[in-house]
Amino acid sequence: MTRRRFLGGVSFGALGGLGYARYYEAERLEIGEALVPLSGETRPGLKLLHLSDLHASGVVTIDYIERSLLRALQWRPDVICLTGDFITEKYTRPRELARALRRLSDAAPCFASLGNHDGGQWAGEEGNGYGDIRWISEVLREGGVTLLQNRSAPLFKDGWRLEFIGLGDLWSGHFDPASAFASMADDSTKIVLSHNPDTKDLLTDYHWQLMLSGHTHGGQLRVPWVGATPFAPVRDRRFVAGLHAWRDRWLHVTRGVGSVYGLRINCPPEISFLTLT
Repeated sequence: MTRRRFLGGVSFGALGGLGYARYYEAERLEIGEALVPLSGETRPGLKLLHLSDLHASGVVTIDYIERSLLRALQWRPDVICLTGDFITEKYTRPRELARALRRLSDAAPCFASLGNHDGGQWAGEEGNGYGDIRWISEVLREGGVTLLQNRSAPLFKDGWRLEFIGLGDLWSGHFDPASAFASMADDSTKIVLSHNPDTKDLLTDYHWQLMLSGHTHGGQLRVPWVGATPFAPVRDRRFVAGLHAWRDRWLHVTRGVGSVYGLRINCPPEISFLTLT
């Protein structure tokens, strides 16, 4: 084989791989399902839809996001939790994003926390985004989504007494668990919404049963056959996707709906169906 033919073959393979990552894998949406045992009492299972990392941008279109949300709603969830990174950089189509989110809030109670791309110190200085959260807060309000920025909200449903606790994003400088956990019912089942799963280590002194996170995209680019996730933006790479038992509690990390740069390799996007039992 000549050098030119060899380099041509390598270039063709690289372009083919990028095309696969961009135009196939990035929108090959999968459904993740899990049972989460939270109560020793007999009560109906509660259907919780966990979504994260929509990353609306020039490469993750509103059309794709809406199709993903409509597919998720076919499950008919009882409650919906969104764990941040609604956008990637500064976004110029707030009405379309709010309209997409309204499909969720019209279907079930919908709670949200924010991610590092949504606004704050990291987004303003390193992420080419907004320096504060006013823009995304208004979008969520128009979309009918309850933003839990270092605060909690109760939900009573089918015998369940739930408390949803939303944390500000760690990288954004908004993480304030003392405020988030300031007041709530002692007998409620407590579900934490925190974008970055590394924050679990900062919440060990607080009482909660389940934490929902995103941020990792499941690694976004996973080494084939090996499964390594060298690009996962977390310290603790034991927990980059799926449901995990951790210190007598549960941690669920979803791979997310969108992606940064519109690329995924061996790590397709995900909508997560959790049944609380």
